[in-house]
Amino acid sequence: MTLKMGTSSILMTLFSTSSPSTFHQSLKINLSEQSGQNSSTGPPIKSSGLGMSCFTMTFGAICNLTALGILAKSRVRFRRRSKAPFLLLTVALLLADLGGHVIPGAFALYLHMKQRNKMQAGKPTKEFCQIFGATMVFFGLCPLLLGCAMAVERCVAITQPFFHAAMVTLAHMVRVVFFLSSLALFLAVLPLFAVGTYTTQFPGTWCFLPVHGSKSKADTNMVLIFSCLGLTALALSLLCNILSSVALLKARIKSNTVNTKPGAQRTRHLSSASTSSTFCSLDLEMMVQLAVITVVSCVCWGPFLIHILVVQFNQHPRATEHERDGFILLGLRLASWNQILDPWVYILLRRAVLYRVCCAFYTQKPTVTENSSYAEPNRQALSLQ
Repeated sequence: MTLKMGTSSILMTLFSTSSPSTFHQSLKINLSEQSGQNSSTGPPIKSSGLGMSCFTMTFGAICNLTALGILAKSRVRFRRRSKAPFLLLTVALLLADLGGHVIPGAFALYLHMKQRNKMQAGKPTKEFCQIFGATMVFFGLCPLLLGCAMAVERCVAITQPFFHAAMVTLAHMVRVVFFLSSLALFLAVLPLFAVGTYTTQFPGTWCFLPVHGSKSKADTNMVLIFSCLGLTALALSLLCNILSSVALLKARIKSNTVNTKPGAQRTRHLSSASTSSTFCSLDLEMMVQLAVITVVSCVCWGPFLIHILVVQFNQHPRATEHERDGFILLGLRLASWNQILDPWVYILLRRAVLYRVCCAFYTQKPTVTENSSYAEPNRQALSLQ
């Protein structure tokens, strides 16, 4: 009994003499160790990210399928006017956008679901990340290259119509689509053969070429090739669209000059109708679509491509790691909207819409001019009487 009393008194004395701060510090250390173990696997996943990924993939797929349906209905009009090469490039672009939504989107949803079930972000396997990164590079380059090919094809058709009619055929465009797709696929699979690597990107739901941090020379070269090729495609698209627009504008001014000559008074009505149809022709429809596609691609892809290009030459950025990760993620989300907005260009900027917006406004001017030309002889006859 005395021994028990002595033991209890000793324990009470030790517990009372130990400061409470020591107990709280040990508790904090244990909590910090547990949080450190959890944070090593990655940040927690928000449910809003999963919902946004589902919405983006579903909405983008529906938009691309709708645009493909519209093009399928207008295929007779394209064939009748020998615009099959442009139609082929357009279908290839929409198919690339559709694949860019479904395939990488399915991979991203898989990572979201996996991380949501575990309530924490675990890194995907190396093989999975390699395939995911390859699809990201392939479906990122394909729309840019195909959009550039569309701009070049329209530029040749407008500035050199005889050469285009003789040399640019549907078989040639099939080869062009195959070559551009093969080029994008070749660059995408190079890291699978140890030429560069694909790494998990913040917040652990997508894989891409290493952009920030220390990396090998092969990784740096792959990132430079991707960004330079994308920016070159955008710059060439802008140049070709500018040349095509200038050619159409010159043709329009020349047509107005011919119609204002004295010998063309009798055929004014027919000339006005022909120029009106030319103004609202299929060439103008395709040029408007190309111009909007180019602007959308520059706005969506420009920040992402320029950022990863600048980072390669700026090895000591002032921004923190969190800011860099947030900016690259924002650039990726902005680039993904390019594949959503592309089909809406063909859904909204169709010939019927352009005819109602443009031609309805334009045809009012020739009608007034025609009435004034008829009214002038009547005024002269009344003055003579």
